[in-house]
Amino acid sequence: MRLHRNLVYTTIDALNAIFNEGEYADKVVARSLKKDKRWGSSDRKFVAETIYEIVRWKRLYAEIAEVKEPYDRDNLWRMFSVWAVLRGYPIPDWRQLEGTPERKIKGRFDELSKVRALKESIPDWMDELGVKELGEKVWATEIAAQNQPAKVILRVNTLKTTKENLRAILMDLNIETEFLKDQPDALVLKERANVFLTDAFKQGFFEVQDANSQLVAHFLDVKPGMRVVDTCAGAGGKTLHIASLMENKGQLIAMDLYESKLKQLKLRAKRDGAFNIEYRIIDSTKVIKKLHERADRVLIDAPCSGLGVLKRNPDSKWKLQPEFIDNIRKVQSEVLESYSKIVKPGGKLVYATCSILPSENQEQVEKFLTTEIGKQFNFIKDKKILASESGFDGFYMALLERKEN
Repeated sequence: MRLHRNLVYTTIDALNAIFNEGEYADKVVARSLKKDKRWGSSDRKFVAETIYEIVRWKRLYAEIAEVKEPYDRDNLWRMFSVWAVLRGYPIPDWRQLEGTPERKIKGRFDELSKVRALKESIPDWMDELGVKELGEKVWATEIAAQNQPAKVILRVNTLKTTKENLRAILMDLNIETEFLKDQPDALVLKERANVFLTDAFKQGFFEVQDANSQLVAHFLDVKPGMRVVDTCAGAGGKTLHIASLMENKGQLIAMDLYESKLKQLKLRAKRDGAFNIEYRIIDSTKVIKKLHERADRVLIDAPCSGLGVLKRNPDSKWKLQPEFIDNIRKVQSEVLESYSKIVKPGGKLVYATCSILPSENQEQVEKFLTTEIGKQFNFIKDKKILASESGFDGFYMALLERKEN
């Protein structure tokens, strides 16, 4: 087990882009992996995993290394040396790693790990918010679970293939997968692999989608032939799942504020063979008014803090600000009141987030049910999913039914 100079240099460059230039980790990792065509899978694995690890544990490593933002290159090397020592790598005699204090690093790790915000490497405000909303015990186990790397989960596109068939195709490529209990469309990769390079992906046989995210479309209880509206479609992971459950029959309207996201969705839909989707940009209130009381099913996959998906987006620990969460709660109330009017009497609505905070979830639904439009709905059921209990992303979903006139 030894460190290779070109892989480590690439890692340092990537950390500089993420920490100092505000770039998103996933984009930086994707770019870094294309840096050298000669790299094998183990080289790319080292680069991707090391970048994500240091992003995930940024606060802890910076405290151990005794460096402060903005980090210059020496600071980044010091943080890297903390990672290397704690991972058990022998420290090579490179100029940048001269005098790495191995014993001191281990001692400071033990000492600082007694404070949860440092041990779990999160801002103090996030730790305080988690305790306030979930209580000390639940938050402590949840934030520890959110620091585990995310598994790669596939959602089989049933418009084109079956779970069994896809599993066999991937097995031929030495990509092993497992079925998930109570998840009809999911396959879990036993080991990380770049599935996007496979012909099966290019032919639209699957999408990459977290297991708990896959529960949302089923929760909406869609049937072929219905009119369904996905009001915050984004790039369309859940839209495409709904299309497959509708068997391409009926009308699925995908809406979003951003045209760029709907363009991505169009490309994905073409690949997946999902052709019952209409695309509408929400550029005025008229777009929503035209659909009032017209839909059998409405999904509001609301903008949220993303505190249920930190394991997938560890850099959001450092990008999120408390003001953003205060603001997003207002947005959630507004979209729930506005978009719920699309549901026709007797139709159903799902409100979903990838947050674990009650103030973004059940408290929003409770508040909505007291509003003028909310009084026209009955609460059917909800699901509160924690990463610590499920092993996958944290999610919330509530099912409401609009009363018949």
